Formats: sequence, structure tokens, C-alpha cells
Amino acid sequence: MKRRELIRTGTIVGLTGVAGCLEGSDEMVFTEGFEDGLGDWEPNAAIGPEVDIEEFEWDVDVSEREAAEGERSLRVWNQGDYDDGVTWAVHPIGIESGQAYEIEVTGQFWSESESFNTIRDAVMRLGIEPPTVEEDFPHPGVNTTELGETTYGGLREPLWLADGWRTYRFEWTTPELSSGTLYLAVGTAVIWETDATHYIDDLAVRVEPR
Repeated sequence: MKRRELIRTGTIVGLTGVAGCLEGSDEMVFTEGFEDGLGDWEPNAAIGPEVDIEEFEWDVDVSEREAAEGERSLRVWNQGDYDDGVTWAVHPIGIESGQAYEIEVTGQFWSESESFNTIRDAVMRLGIEPPTVEEDFPHPGVNTTELGETTYGGLREPLWLADGWRTYRFEWTTPELSSGTLYLAVGTAVIWETDATHYIDDLAVRVEPR
């Protein structure tokens, strides 16, 4: 992973999420405040085939610079030179298989200021497989809340709509799940040709059997 040292800010620390198998109804099965380091979160990035991934500079770590709750958050930085690319971190969540669910996911994203230009999109995804390419995330402007049953849940919506923290939310109506593990991914997608840093905090996944 390449880094631009003069642009990077924040302090790298450790992080542990809270995840477990669902028993009962309408249960919070995962929360994350990034207070203890990166833990089981795995950073990743992707960009279109016209650019070698090694040329796309990005960084994911945990920072004390901004926090919606507590003292730390997930910091996501990526370059904008190619007007393309997605950077994210993914975490496994245990759940009971053989069941269909209504799932709600919320999280807070930080932007430096409000802007008339769409500089980055927030991306969130929950599914039985972790994302590996940009196409695994929803298309721009899509939120699965109103789509009914889908193969995965998520959103891709503009950042820079507010100065500071803003809540993003989606619902996922699942099919009967064949796996006991889901993967939650959160990050940013490049829209504008400028480097940008965002912070993510206060993630929660609530699940109700259908």
C-alpha cells in the first residue's frame, strides 16, 4: 500500500469490533466505535482496469483526530488523480444461517466541509461475500432500503453534504442465508480529482428475522 506521508494525518492504534451469532428477534449483532485498533477489519481498494492498482494511492487506519463517539474513528484516505477508485475496510459478522432477515445498518461519516461538488461517495455493503472490486458496491445513488429482497445490502451516497459528521443508513431484506457469516464493508469512492480524507465511526447492525 502506498502512502503520501505529507498528507496522512491521525494516529494509528488498534480496534476490536463486537460481533456474534443472532439468537432471538430484533437484536443488535454488531457495533463498532474503533476504540481498540484495527483488529479484524481488513483494508482493501480497487480501481478500474485502465489503472494498475499499484498506482492508486490509499490508506486506511484508526485515528484520534476525529470521533463521533469516544476518542477514535476509522480514517480513510485516497488520491483523486484518476477520478476513480474505491477504498474500504471489511469485517466479518456472525449470524444464524438458514433464516431470512430484515437488517438495518447505520454509520457516521465525517467530511471536512459542506460542498456543492460531489468529491466522494460514502459506500457501505453487507453480504455473504466480502467485496473485491468496485462493482461489488451499489451503483451511485443506490440505497437498498427501498428495493425489497436483494442479494446484498448497501448504499453509495454523496459525502460533503454537511460540515462534520452525518449519519448514513440502509436496510437489507435478505433471502434465506446459506452462510453463518456476513461481511460489512465501509469506505469511500472517488468522484472528484482531488485527494480526500474521511472518517467513519459509530457503526451498528440490527437484525430481525423475517
